[in-house]
Order: sequence, then C-alpha cells, then structure tokens
Amino acid sequence: MPCKQKKHKPLPGSYCKREYRNLVDKAGLVSFEVQVRETDLNILTSKDLRSEARHYVFGLRNQLENYIAGQPEFLQSLIPIPYEPTAPVVVKEMMRAAAKAGVGPMAAVAGVTAQYVGEFLAREYSLDEIVVENGGDIYLKRQEDCSVAIFAGTSPLSNKVGITVKKVQMPIGICTSSATVGHSLSFGRADAVTVISRSTALADAVATRLGNETKSADDINQAIEIGAAIDGVLGIVIIHGEQLGAWGDIELAGV
Repeated sequence: MPCKQKKHKPLPGSYCKREYRNLVDKAGLVSFEVQVRETDLNILTSKDLRSEARHYVFGLRNQLENYIAGQPEFLQSLIPIPYEPTAPVVVKEMMRAAAKAGVGPMAAVAGVTAQYVGEFLAREYSLDEIVVENGGDIYLKRQEDCSVAIFAGTSPLSNKVGITVKKVQMPIGICTSSATVGHSLSFGRADAVTVISRSTALADAVATRLGNETKSADDINQAIEIGAAIDGVLGIVIIHGEQLGAWGDIELAGV
C-alpha cells in the first residue's frame, strides 16, 4: 500500500528509526511491529497477534493495490474523486474521508490502515484494548483515559504538549500531519496538525487538509475554522513553531 503522496527529503533520525515508539507507555500490553512493504505498524494489545495482523495487512494492501492498478487517478489525485459504490470497502472509506476533507483519497491511507487493522483484531479476537500506530496516525481503544503526546519536529512544543483522551471517547482516531517531519506531501508549513475523529481515516484526511492550510502561524485560526466545519471532526491541535491553536472536545495535556 503506497504511503500518502510523497515528496522525497531527508527525515529526522528519530522519525526514520521510529524512536518515538520507545516513549510509549505499554501499560502491561504486548507490543509488536508489523511491516509489509511501505506499511509499518506498531501494535499494542493483550496478546501477540503479529502473524494475524500481517496476514490482514497483506489482504488490505492487495485490495487497494488492485484497485489502483485499474484506477491510477485514485493514487495520483490531490482532490476528491467521484464515489464508486462498487469499489472495495477500504477504497470507499478513503473516498468518503477525502470528500469531506477536500483532499485526494490517498491522504487517508495511513489512518484507514490503522483503523481497519485495529477493528479487525478487536472484532476477531475479542480484544478490549488495542492501539495501532501507523507513522504517527493512531487507532486507539483502551479501557482507561490516555494521554497522547504530539511530535512536532523541531518546534519547542514537540513532545511537551498532547491530548488527554477519555475512555468514553474510544475507540477513536488521532492523526497528525506535518510539513517539517516525515514523508507526506504538504503545501503548508505546520510542524504538527493533529485531528481526532471517530473515523481514523477522516482524521488523517483532515489533518492533511489543515496542514495544507497552515503556511504560517497567522493561518492557525483559519485552519481551525475549516476543520471545525467538517462533520465528524471532534478536535484539532495545530502547532507552528512556538504557536499553538486548539479546538473541540479535547483536553490538552502537558507531557
């Protein structure tokens, strides 16, 4: 499954090596990684389901890659494409998210992968708790309140501010887009745009859209207004340098 539309640039060492994963409080859960070509997941749950998750990811990727082979515009488009009722379920999920956010469907690929893997494992193996992280995009289902730190590259606020997610809000998606960290294409300059939604696919797509809108700290409020108007978005945090803006049903936390 290809990553979001890419622009090639050097990545910070900690991001390339996924060193931020070492900071996660595992809270007694089993942690394991699943890597299938570009897909790189870190999963926390009560048992090691590495092989089961890997098998599911292969199937998910095959659905998407086979669709792209016949519809290359799905991979290339930077704007929503017409909804196709006969497309695979994962493709339709990405189409819906992209249409709401006003971006190309591949902007939702990391989020939808985390969501579908998390939902599959929780459903098939009766899991009460599971966390699936895919390049900073997270599907979160826990039985207690959690704090999620926001990695914002060289911003002085990086890993010093986060979001407290209440148990009653889960399962939930928490996705972050950045113009200064990672490989995703962004037309803005935000260090981090974090969006929460019941749909991890939507959170991913909207994070991309708001990242595009944030070219300077002066754009934070306008970007938040755009995101707040999108149905399904529950909360937003935008970091640009030393500036931060937040909106929605969220509780900021010091980390």
